[in-house]
Amino acid sequence: MHTFPLVEVSGSSYEMGRQHGIQAGDLVHRYLGWIEKQTGKPLDELSRRVLAYLPCIERLNAQLLEEVRGLADGAGIRYEEALVCQARGAAASAPLAGSPAASEGCTAFAFTGAATGGRGPLAGQNQDLPPEFADVGIVLRLIPDDGRPRAITFTFAGQLGYMGMNQRGVAHFANALGNAAWQFGLPHYPLKRHLLELDSVAACLEVLGQHRLCSPANMVFCDGRGEIADVEIRPEGIAEYRGPEPDMRLHTNHYLSDEFAPCETFAASDSPGRLERLTELVKRAWGEITVETLQAILADHTGDPGAICRHGAGGTHSIAGYIAEPAAGRFHVRRGHGCTGTWTSYEV
Repeated sequence: MHTFPLVEVSGSSYEMGRQHGIQAGDLVHRYLGWIEKQTGKPLDELSRRVLAYLPCIERLNAQLLEEVRGLADGAGIRYEEALVCQARGAAASAPLAGSPAASEGCTAFAFTGAATGGRGPLAGQNQDLPPEFADVGIVLRLIPDDGRPRAITFTFAGQLGYMGMNQRGVAHFANALGNAAWQFGLPHYPLKRHLLELDSVAACLEVLGQHRLCSPANMVFCDGRGEIADVEIRPEGIAEYRGPEPDMRLHTNHYLSDEFAPCETFAASDSPGRLERLTELVKRAWGEITVETLQAILADHTGDPGAICRHGAGGTHSIAGYIAEPAAGRFHVRRGHGCTGTWTSYEV
């Protein structure tokens, strides 16, 4: 109960998917049930709708579809149902129940250079979601046999990727953003997995520029070369946010870039306060930011219940936390709230 289940897979794309399905089959079925409940649509309808997104995923990375096929065989579900796990919101052709910006929290960061005293980049976040998501969370260790990098990702059983880091230090995290009409395009979750197969932050930004996504979000990046970045995403395009310090990127749930700030409605009313508190805590630790520093920041309660450590604001909780430490090749995952949860470190 103190850690998420660890699922380790290796081999070809199909074989990794099959092993995932075999090891986490019961949780995959539970995840599909939760998707039905949250979207308010039956699985048969979601399975029909999701097929429209196959070309988008294939253009991004056809190997992911082979992994989905293996997942279906391993878990004993239909191929279309395995696809629903990769595109739950897209399959519903609309955002999930409630406005993501209004209901989700998520506080993300990336540091390098002077911020960490030259000890290497660090990046991470609190994952704020309805608490039921924690019941289907897993840590997925990926070991492809075709030259793609090894990776660790926290995800949901049946979903090929979410937040994580690969052996080259490329890591990414995300925040919900709002005020954008749902449009047909690439679902977010295949993109998140694909980015864990790349070599650098620069390569990630290039891919983001090549694909239009269904819905808005923010992504924070770091890599083993010490590069960091923050990118706001909307269906019409992307905007990089550089912030006030070159060695720091901080983001919560409102637009910060010059390009997209006019879109902000502040539906996530606690977002500015969380960003202000995060900035204050970071300034106190500047030059000495470590994994332990960030673990403490992710447990901060100023602004309860919509604090950095979230306890129910908008129906969401900090169900997990992550910190990528590329210089050490470690990805740290916390199960539970920042104040009471347990951290586990994984070698990538």
